[in-house]
Amino acid sequence: METGEDFGPWLARQLKLAGKNQAELADELKLTRAAVSAWITGRSVPRPTMMTEIARALGTDIGTVHTRTTDTQAGLPVTWYHRPGYQDGGRDGGNAAAFAFDADVQVLARETCQNSLDERLTDNGRPVRVRYTIHEITGETLDAFRQAILWDELQPHYEAVSEAAAHQKVGRVVHAGVRDMFEKGRLVLLRVDDYNASGLVGDDYDNGKFAAVVRRQLESLKSDRGAGGSFGLGKATLWATSALGMVLINSTLSVPHEGRTERRVIGRLELPWRSVGDGTYAGPAWLGRPDPDSPGAQVTRSWWADEDIVERLHLTRDSDEPGTSFLIVGAHDVASLDESNADRVVDDENGRDGQEDDGTRDIRSMHRRLVEALERDFWAAMTAGGSRLPLLETSVRTLRNGQVVVEEQQIDPTEAQPARTRALRAFYEGTTVDRLTEPGQVALRTVPLKLPLAGGRRGTHGTHQAVLLVTDAGDKDGVPKQVHSLRGNRMTIKRSTVAGLPLGVNSFQAVLLTGTAAGEAAPFAEEAEEFLRAAEPPEHDRWGQTEELTLRWSHTAHHRIARLTTEVNAAVKELVARPKRSGDEGGAKLRKALTVSPTKKTTSRRAAGPGLPELDGLDASIGPAGEWRITAEVKLPRVDELPVMTPVVLLDVRSGARPRLDWAELVAEEGCEMEDGVLRFTPGARRAVFGGATDVTSHPVRTALTRLVLELRAGQGE
Repeated sequence: METGEDFGPWLARQLKLAGKNQAELADELKLTRAAVSAWITGRSVPRPTMMTEIARALGTDIGTVHTRTTDTQAGLPVTWYHRPGYQDGGRDGGNAAAFAFDADVQVLARETCQNSLDERLTDNGRPVRVRYTIHEITGETLDAFRQAILWDELQPHYEAVSEAAAHQKVGRVVHAGVRDMFEKGRLVLLRVDDYNASGLVGDDYDNGKFAAVVRRQLESLKSDRGAGGSFGLGKATLWATSALGMVLINSTLSVPHEGRTERRVIGRLELPWRSVGDGTYAGPAWLGRPDPDSPGAQVTRSWWADEDIVERLHLTRDSDEPGTSFLIVGAHDVASLDESNADRVVDDENGRDGQEDDGTRDIRSMHRRLVEALERDFWAAMTAGGSRLPLLETSVRTLRNGQVVVEEQQIDPTEAQPARTRALRAFYEGTTVDRLTEPGQVALRTVPLKLPLAGGRRGTHGTHQAVLLVTDAGDKDGVPKQVHSLRGNRMTIKRSTVAGLPLGVNSFQAVLLTGTAAGEAAPFAEEAEEFLRAAEPPEHDRWGQTEELTLRWSHTAHHRIARLTTEVNAAVKELVARPKRSGDEGGAKLRKALTVSPTKKTTSRRAAGPGLPELDGLDASIGPAGEWRITAEVKLPRVDELPVMTPVVLLDVRSGARPRLDWAELVAEEGCEMEDGVLRFTPGARRAVFGGATDVTSHPVRTALTRLVLELRAGQGE
């Protein structure tokens, strides 16, 4: 039988919840107050026969008193506590942290998996298991869920937010979410469960993981240098993905709190400032048991729920393994909606009425995008080899009212990323080679990262040897000729295309392992982790100049990372370049390599004028979605001040004006920085490299039928 909290502390809390004192309980039990006091202080415990009388006095069953794994249902009921409005009249239009991310399930997958990796229990050597469940509920199931979350208490607050929706971005999203729930009679729940993780340990209010996630903003308690997160922003993606601003939480703890570990439940609601009745409310609200120690017992705290409550809240976990379940109520994904609308247009054009309704399209699209994100960003964390075990296992399933819509899909990195997983396994198993001579081989090079001294001091603290792996690529490996860079938690941080490759290079994939990912023997691995982690923005999707890097090291520290990129590109070129041949055979092969197919032709136009940067090389290919993907090299003049330049991409036509395409992404790689589509060059640099991809929605014709023109224009590009 499961046993929980010590009897004394448990009984003391039950008396507070029931609004009783020790003297009143003693009178009901016909005992002295000293006897009850002895139980509470732990000097003695009641006899088994007295347990029955205590259960009757507390209005609960004898099992609850014996196990003490949950609170009694008597006394203060579970309710919502809404933070009162600020006394100085200040108003918040929503949680600013949530604006750092889009309502995108792929962003959600990246942030939540990263957090689960950081919270993995390492003592047992097993991976953390993360499961995503998309669950659309309708009809009676939806009605029962609304009753479980006490919707009648919340409705006046949602109505107040809807009335002010015209003036608040968050309000407009919430208004649309509530309207869709009632008009369409459906609600999408997206649950993220992790197992073999620490769980939300710690007190409700004091420093700890529970308070950092549930009570506070912009707080990260991750001290491990290899951790993925560092800003305390990732948790905001949970609320950003909810059209209702609501997330419910059920945590199984790795370290007991109040003597228990299972079914620690709380909910948090993120709404803008609102006026309801005679009161004003600042924004957040919490679903929980009123804390008798708070003023007027109004503030709610987590409670130890029974199995029936977690089932009604759709928070039942699969096992008693430590970890946390986050339920995003009213999950929405803008990109999934766009895909569903595009699919519906195709059906209409083809004269098909379609066998799926809009809701099924939405959740299927959401399922597919979650799988794509996990395959793309966490393939390395799921890869094993040699003595290395995977750090992560992931799966996605989709339900409607408890019935399977899409079977649970276990993410297999060897299917999604065959070349890269082959490269990583070869490194783990020690089967790499110095140079590629046969298909399937993996070549290894070490690449130096010179770490600066902290505090703006000149000099090098030490040289970290990052590991570069290169292997040939196949059709299933996505965009070819890319380098995936990662560090200790093995999440892909940076994806970049190698610039200036010679013609005729075979398709390849490369992996750069930095920090502790480079192996235990890698010098200065921990220092490299700390340095590169500081060079990442909140999205953790690149390395470059950041405020933390400037404050802790210097304003030029990011040049060390640019130099690493240069070294990586040079090493890749050396490994994949074909050896030169002499004589007629070599000349014939070179002429053949210079014959470019119509879908690969590219043109670069140089910016005119003295002292201006000019395009010196361009590599372009068509991506899997039909986008143009380019890598451009820029020759920089020796002048005191370099002007800003804007890359402009056009389609080549025989006559008339060239159609201008939009950029889907622009990334600075070396010798420059990208800011709102404008290039700013590093003073003193002699060359710069940037990459980008076009927005396929701006293409007037199919990409394979076009030629690309890239221009580098001074100023804002007009």
